[in-house]
Amino acid sequence: MSQLSSMLGTHKAVMFSWVSCPYCVRAEKLLRPMTNDFKIYHVDQMSEGEALRKEIYEKYQHETVPAIFINGKFVGGCSDVEQLDCEGRLAPLLA
Repeated sequence: MSQLSSMLGTHKAVMFSWVSCPYCVRAEKLLRPMTNDFKIYHVDQMSEGEALRKEIYEKYQHETVPAIFINGKFVGGCSDVEQLDCEGRLAPLLA
């Protein structure tokens, strides 16, 4: 099992982020009130952060942060979760 897979299996919602990324902050503000089971990994502060970003890119063709996973499945970045929320599809995923 890869490190990414093991990290995804521990929480309902997981976000790979940079500390100073405004899109990451927006996504966190949207997700945090919707679930208590939410984990953020700041890849810019992790020794294995670059390897994780590379694995996310190779598996999901997503090269920016945030990279957001719900129930172990990749859902996209900030605009993707905002769109899911606007469509009323985000809250049920997190229920």
